Amino acid sequence: MRWITSKQQESIIEEQAQKSDGWFVRRLILAILVIGIALLLWEMRYILVLVFGAVLLGVLWHAAARWLHDRAHVPQSVGLAITVGAVVAFTAGMLYLFGSEIAEQAESIAAVLPDALDQLRSTAREFGVGGWVDQQVERLTGAFAEGGSLGGMLMSIGNGLTDFIVVVVGSIFLAARPKLYRTGLIKLVPAARRNVAAATLDDMETALRLWFKGRLVAMIGVGLLVGIGLWLIGVPSFLALGLLAGLLEIIPFFGPILAAVPGILLALLVSPTHALLAAGLYLVIQQTEGNLITPIIQQHAVELPPAILLFSLLIFTYIFGVVGVLMAAPLTVVFYVLIKKLYVQEALDTPTPIPGEDR
Repeated sequence: MRWITSKQQESIIEEQAQKSDGWFVRRLILAILVIGIALLLWEMRYILVLVFGAVLLGVLWHAAARWLHDRAHVPQSVGLAITVGAVVAFTAGMLYLFGSEIAEQAESIAAVLPDALDQLRSTAREFGVGGWVDQQVERLTGAFAEGGSLGGMLMSIGNGLTDFIVVVVGSIFLAARPKLYRTGLIKLVPAARRNVAAATLDDMETALRLWFKGRLVAMIGVGLLVGIGLWLIGVPSFLALGLLAGLLEIIPFFGPILAAVPGILLALLVSPTHALLAAGLYLVIQQTEGNLITPIIQQHAVELPPAILLFSLLIFTYIFGVVGVLMAAPLTVVFYVLIKKLYVQEALDTPTPIPGEDR
């Protein structure tokens, strides 16, 4: 039997204490690094959402270029150049044909909105709800007045244009060499899980592409229906209002409401009857879009549970601000695929359908 001397016991205890101290220090350093990275990502959240916007647009460029490659057998680089050129030419053509008229209608909307609000107040007083409407109008105009100086507005517009240009240029760079960035991202994952990472990236790309296809069809349909409907009713500035309705259709739930407000206010300037007709038109179009157009689109696109989409919209708006409103739906698509693929399928080993995997 081997006896341990007191000195050896002290040495063993000291060695264990050193190991314990080393373990604690390593854990402390790791915790500090994790917290530091989390704080850095929080401070960079606006940049990160712009990067996501570039990735989303890059996916769309790449999908169009790949479609040309499969159909016309042109190199993908040539297909990307054709796609970008076609979008630029189409945008320039629309601006040339309708730009001046839309700009004039937008200016007329801005000019008559104060009168429309006054008309709304007087009509509300006749129905006994003038006090409540006055409070809401004052709150709305006060929100626009905060920081609404000309210099601040110009700076905001300039920053928005700069961000938009950065996103577009970055998306073209991503679409030009998608395999380079995809491979680099996969190499950050341990070798044993790289196949899963590659499959997850493919699923996210497919889901984003299908989501955008569905939204684009809905935006075009709603914009045309609103514009034509307001023209038939006799509401002024119907082109600008139709364009606004189509663009705001990308915002879940609240976009159609925001689009309806200026249309109903302008119709109120014509007559209360026109305002009622305009309100009915917006209601009928949204019911048609929700119960007829969207179900047909979802057969070939990505369907998100409404509750998840609603709460995601609130969360991403809180985190990213106005940009989060625009990016809420595609961000939800990405996280929806990630949770289903990596957590439900891989971690829990539970079969579950992935959006767009069968297309």
